[in-house]
Amino acid sequence: MSTPHQLAIRVSCQVEASPLSHVSRRTFLSQASALAGVAAISDTRTLAQSQTSTPFAHRTATELAGLIRTKEISAEELTRYFIGRIERFDREINAVVARDFERAMDAARSADAALGRSVEVGPLHGVPMTIKESYDLAGLPTTWGFPRFADNIASVDADVVTRFKQAGAHFLGKTNVPIALGDYQSYNDIYGTTSNPWDLTRTPGGSSGGSAAALAAGLCALESGSDIGGSIRNPAHYCGVYGHKPTWGIVSRRGQALPGRVSQTDLAVVGPMARCAEDLSLAMGIVTGPDALDAPGWRLELPPPRARRLSDLRVAVWPTHELSPPSNEISGRIQQLADMLGRLGATVSDSVRPDFSPSHHHATYTKLLGSVTGANVGDEQFAQARRLAGQFDRSDDSWPAISAQAAVLHHRDWLESNNERTHIRLAWRRFFSNWDLVLCPIMATTAFPHDQRARAERTLAVDGVAAPAFGQSFWAGLATLGYLPSTVFPTGPSTDGLPIGLQAIGPAYHDNTTIEFARLMADEIGGFTPPPGYGD
Repeated sequence: MSTPHQLAIRVSCQVEASPLSHVSRRTFLSQASALAGVAAISDTRTLAQSQTSTPFAHRTATELAGLIRTKEISAEELTRYFIGRIERFDREINAVVARDFERAMDAARSADAALGRSVEVGPLHGVPMTIKESYDLAGLPTTWGFPRFADNIASVDADVVTRFKQAGAHFLGKTNVPIALGDYQSYNDIYGTTSNPWDLTRTPGGSSGGSAAALAAGLCALESGSDIGGSIRNPAHYCGVYGHKPTWGIVSRRGQALPGRVSQTDLAVVGPMARCAEDLSLAMGIVTGPDALDAPGWRLELPPPRARRLSDLRVAVWPTHELSPPSNEISGRIQQLADMLGRLGATVSDSVRPDFSPSHHHATYTKLLGSVTGANVGDEQFAQARRLAGQFDRSDDSWPAISAQAAVLHHRDWLESNNERTHIRLAWRRFFSNWDLVLCPIMATTAFPHDQRARAERTLAVDGVAAPAFGQSFWAGLATLGYLPSTVFPTGPSTDGLPIGLQAIGPAYHDNTTIEFARLMADEIGGFTPPPGYGD
């Protein structure tokens, strides 16, 4: 790969803002079980963690907004602090690849001036954040990793960017992605390779890999990614942070697209990434809403969480499946949490399933996913992506991104698959009339070593057995095909010290239920833990 090319663009922007509350935490203690090969959850202990003992780098966006509002720190000071961390740590991680420091400082000063005038502020007033490179941020490049788009400078903000700015946030820059957003890693010929702060020899995931790495290393306060095949959820798992894939269609994707693309895309969503569930909830309250075409008649009222206590939940656990068996440690972690939930009084089952064939579900997901990813890059970009990514094994359609097979799904076939998908959505609806959540893996292993070989040559070692590297999309597809919300939350380290995140899938439009579940789990087992070496 070429040397990372980090861009610094200078312009100006405006801000507004507001506060929120402090987050309590408990620790999660995990020990290796030599016989089972699975990390065992031991008793939890409350962390006596005051605000003064937590570095600014790893505070939540909610906490930082509160500190700015009460003038315990200024937006300018906090922005300068995060810029310093990027300059100090990002040389080895390479997460924040398109930097916008001068404009961020201008916005921070404007935020402080507004607060000084007692101007009414929004919930993220003065908070510096970063955002995935695939979003348009006026004055910065949007490339999706394609060299031909290196000079594509956005002229207007994406809808999500606008909403974050209206809430008072400002942007330090944009974070790295794989080409066409089509990989479980984050590297391309424009910006180079992003590494996982837990282990620089490993991937942070993709396609929102730069987003997750920046959050984990404390380079920003909040992030926003996108997801069609786990691109928010697998980086959250690999880097030990939180990520939420919203119900399809409730957050506008306008401005998160390749040049010339303005229509809504099937399956794909945009959503927040953070260091706590409270920040996911805060961000969702900010970014949900229509694009301009739908705004005149569009209304949304998401239901409240189905339960405010873990004991009141009905949880189906799905620890493994033959289409994509996860490691014993990951499936074992699910069973440990299921046992804990049962002890707390929740209704838990490891046998109930929605009324559809998982194989048929995955085949339907694969076809519809391929129709998006194959068409999403356009003819010229498609050809270039194939040259860059290598020749694919067309017999393996578990992840058909940018493959020739994926690009030729006839509309008649798409309509047939969409009909099958609707049957599956109805099956999910029936299932969630009796159950609140499904707890399952998002990936088969913890973060894997960098591997930039042609895709057909890549394999993944699952408990020492080689498996297709792209065969893990089964777990992402469970939520994606049916337009369901899914929240990934950290559950503590694996025996090799890498994070394990799990996903909670809920009924359509019950985003508040999956996020609240992640919050309640943090109260029991602990939440985000910084990777070693990235303190203040």
